[in-house]
Amino acid sequence: MSSNKNNHSSHNHKNHEHTDHSNKDKHNPHDHEGHDKHEHHGNFKEILFKSLPLGIIVMLMTPIPGVIERGLITFPYSDIVVALVATVLMIYGGRPFLTGAVSEFKKRVPGMMALVSLGIGVAYLYSIYAVILRYTTGEFVMDFFFEFATLLLIMLLGHWIEMKAVGEAGDAQKALAELVPKDAHVVREDDSIDILPVSDLKVGDIVRVQAGENIPADGIIIKGESRVNEALLTGESKPIKKGVGDEAIGGSTNGESALYVEIKETGDQSFISQVQTLISQAQSQPSRAENIAQRVAGWLFYVAVIVAAIAFFYWINAVDARTAILFAVTTMVIACPHALGLAVPLTVARSTTIGASRGLLVKDRDALETARNAEVMILDKTGTLTTGEFKVLNVTSLNEKYTEAEVAALMAGIEGGSSHPIAQSIIRYAKQQNAQPVLFDSIDVVSGAGVEGYANNIKYQLISQKVFGKDIAVDASKGATLSVLVEDGKAIGTVALGDELKEKSKELMQVLKDNNIQPIMATGDNEKAAKEVAEILGVEYRANQSPQDKYDLVESLKNQGKIVIMVGDGVNDAPSLALADVGVAIGAGTQVAIDSADVILTQSDPGDIEAFIELANKTTRKMKQNLIWGAGYNILAIPIAAGLLAPIGITITPAVAAILMSTSTVIVAINAMTLRLKN
Repeated sequence: MSSNKNNHSSHNHKNHEHTDHSNKDKHNPHDHEGHDKHEHHGNFKEILFKSLPLGIIVMLMTPIPGVIERGLITFPYSDIVVALVATVLMIYGGRPFLTGAVSEFKKRVPGMMALVSLGIGVAYLYSIYAVILRYTTGEFVMDFFFEFATLLLIMLLGHWIEMKAVGEAGDAQKALAELVPKDAHVVREDDSIDILPVSDLKVGDIVRVQAGENIPADGIIIKGESRVNEALLTGESKPIKKGVGDEAIGGSTNGESALYVEIKETGDQSFISQVQTLISQAQSQPSRAENIAQRVAGWLFYVAVIVAAIAFFYWINAVDARTAILFAVTTMVIACPHALGLAVPLTVARSTTIGASRGLLVKDRDALETARNAEVMILDKTGTLTTGEFKVLNVTSLNEKYTEAEVAALMAGIEGGSSHPIAQSIIRYAKQQNAQPVLFDSIDVVSGAGVEGYANNIKYQLISQKVFGKDIAVDASKGATLSVLVEDGKAIGTVALGDELKEKSKELMQVLKDNNIQPIMATGDNEKAAKEVAEILGVEYRANQSPQDKYDLVESLKNQGKIVIMVGDGVNDAPSLALADVGVAIGAGTQVAIDSADVILTQSDPGDIEAFIELANKTTRKMKQNLIWGAGYNILAIPIAAGLLAPIGITITPAVAAILMSTSTVIVAINAMTLRLKN
């Protein structure tokens, strides 16, 4: 294990330099969306509720041509009050859309924010212009204040729903840092102990790590022997026996007795820092998933501007400037995507609600669209396909004198004084079987072999099959470790221990293949353990995988043009989860993995991956249906608003536009609510 990690150390460093360089100038056309998610997730609700009273005031005091001739509340100069309130509403409520539009224009990819800004901006400016004309010419000129207020409030509502449904990504780097203790016990030359902040550690310092403590930094053990749990970092399911000369990874947990570690790596060169760097790189890379609504909105933006310009030049020549302005402004106001703006948020809100009830938490909307087209799924073994617990699979009696319960009682008795994971598993198993541990007179550890002891003047040993040296005909599960209980040199029982496959893991493999998704198991476990599990599941596998190896595997597949889903639960999976097109974290895993993922399975059931794939397919289908409805309203309304049918007496008034907008929005909402999962 240690040699494997050492082999990757220099490779990691070089890879980081290369990746930083290659990604430096990469462009993400949706960066503003990511910014909005973090910047406005909490703010959209606040902006909406503070804007709501202002919007209501505007709507109550504004006439709706064709519906009501005067506002419900009017008084002398009330239109000036409306203009002032609308100005405050534009500055405050419109700010996130205007800043988003600026970002889109800087990247030369106008989309939803640009289209919304066009609609509210034109409606506001023309309405101010209309009020000015009333007082300078004495002629009543229709304004769009009502449309402006409703449009802005609906867009704020849509974005609040979207941000609430999508949620913010957690801070994976912070969770990683919490694995490293804040302080370290530094051993001085006179054997005294100084407690120093981990940040003050230097290469060459010697630290003492007590049982149960996390190792503060990467180093080499110079004194002591213990079992170290690296599962959160490397994916290796079993605590690893470590002694003098072995490597100790910062963040791993010392299990049994004190270790003295000479620090070899600190800061940016440490294992955890390298994992953090990989996560950061992966999260900064653009997603393969494109936002359909963003593309449609960008297309509609250009259509609206072009059609409005054509309408303006046509009507200024055909009639007069005022008519031309009215048709052009109506076109751009109607182009604003009321239903289109809600098409995705309403579907996502419904989807996330259904998903949550099934233990599927979707943090990134794009994950649903992307998963529908996935070609490869990489799955971690430990904790994902297996339980991640070293447990007794079965106990077998080889002697008619003993029942299986009596064999378990003897094993529990001889392991009674040990804190070793295998020992604790056997003791738990005996307890579950109501087998009272046999009281031993003496117990000794046999170095490299197992344990032995005397009970009722009979010598018993619990040793590995290899040490026993004879083949034993028992039906042990593949990948299981077999230990033999020996009485006076004769085998009387066996215990098979292993990391058990989860119930639905095999079924999941078939489901993936049925959906044309190639499963690949990638694990930090050794070749033998990985191969045996892969054979049971019938899948391709990669063994001895470091975080860098998994990251490289995802990157390699993506470079081949494949859409990749990564499923995992540990720190070692976090960079790959972040880099993959869709990262799925098993909820019982580490906070780091959860924070790096797009989707979380709270119940840690591989069968839920099937439900996620179904949810992705159905959600994407509903999104596309809603986008067709939402865009359909605009496609129908824009040319009519521009006066295309005016020669035959058909035009769209703001009142008709409002009815069309409401109908389209209702259709989108009803369609979103029909989203269901089977069972």
